[in-house]
Amino acid sequence: MQFRDLPKQYEVLKSQIDEAMIRVASSARFISGPEVKELEKSLADYVGVKHCITCANGTDAITIAMRAMGVGKGDAVFVPDFTFFSSGECPADEGATPIFVDVDEETFNIDPVKLEETVKRIIAEGKYKARAVVAVDLFGQPADYEAIRTVCDKYGLLLMEDAAQGFGGNINGKMACSFGDIATTSFFPAKPLGCYGDGGAIFTDSDEWADLIRSICVHGKDTGNPDDPNAKYNNIRIGKNSRLDTIQAAILIPKFKAFTDYELDDINRVASWYTEGLKDAGVVTPKISDGYYSSWAQYTIKLPESSDRKMIQSKLKEYGIPAMVYYAKPMHLQGAFKDTDSAMADCPITEKLCKTVLSLPIDPYKTREEIDLVISKLRGLL
Repeated sequence: MQFRDLPKQYEVLKSQIDEAMIRVASSARFISGPEVKELEKSLADYVGVKHCITCANGTDAITIAMRAMGVGKGDAVFVPDFTFFSSGECPADEGATPIFVDVDEETFNIDPVKLEETVKRIIAEGKYKARAVVAVDLFGQPADYEAIRTVCDKYGLLLMEDAAQGFGGNINGKMACSFGDIATTSFFPAKPLGCYGDGGAIFTDSDEWADLIRSICVHGKDTGNPDDPNAKYNNIRIGKNSRLDTIQAAILIPKFKAFTDYELDDINRVASWYTEGLKDAGVVTPKISDGYYSSWAQYTIKLPESSDRKMIQSKLKEYGIPAMVYYAKPMHLQGAFKDTDSAMADCPITEKLCKTVLSLPIDPYKTREEIDLVISKLRGLL
């Protein structure tokens, strides 16, 4: 069994994906071909924002967003403690100090109450300027943006939505990637919408930021006069080399259609099978808040604290069932932040989750029989 069945997805979409790849190869427009602009427009329209700028990967997307917002040395950026490393790595890469905040035990997303407490502490200490929040849509469910935005507005903070795992989710119909001042996502192959390599995107309604982001993505080039053939060699700032390859954009176009046409519905159906089958199995199944819709990047349960997670994972593997741990170590305990102010965090919920979470195989192409097998074997081990 595949943890996320990308071969099955390719089998279903093979003719469209093959045609897209061959078309790009035949045209030889491998960089900034027309498929890139087509994809960007489709994604912006879907999310409901003015601008989508694609880039090389989700990590670059966060870094570029931080740079566009002017985040840098002396700034405190508030990041959930329970997330992938990029969420804190990128602010640090821009010279800011990530300040880690505990998460809600049910949704796994940043706790707005703890966020405000932490912001007030940083302001009172006076060492850093409280500047921005990185809110992560973990495992597919958007964070509590109404409460987070209230905190941001109260203390004058910028809000960046890290929707690397959340693309396709929504809150009462408002789409993920539309909640932040800037939002980012990733097209890493195993993400809800993934390409066949690395890729990412940045979303914003700000014309000024969009122009700046486009410039940063291509070595800081002058984007003010697109009709000038020499503009690409007029570099007006230090930028990055971070573009989505045309072939990846071409692959994402048919994948995006499948994603919106049926994959989101199908993966939510698969998640419901798990939730129903595990409701009295002694584990805690994911909670989706009222009015929220998840794109299910992961289906993550919480095991009893007394259980032997390593044994359960090993036995499931013997049955041909891959199960993963996302994440085994809190952000504030990562070695990269040792002996820094980022390591000074009080996050007991995160520390508990890191010891008890287990992610089960999920994708839109899983069958009922496959899910029933996982449930049966897991129940037996518990």
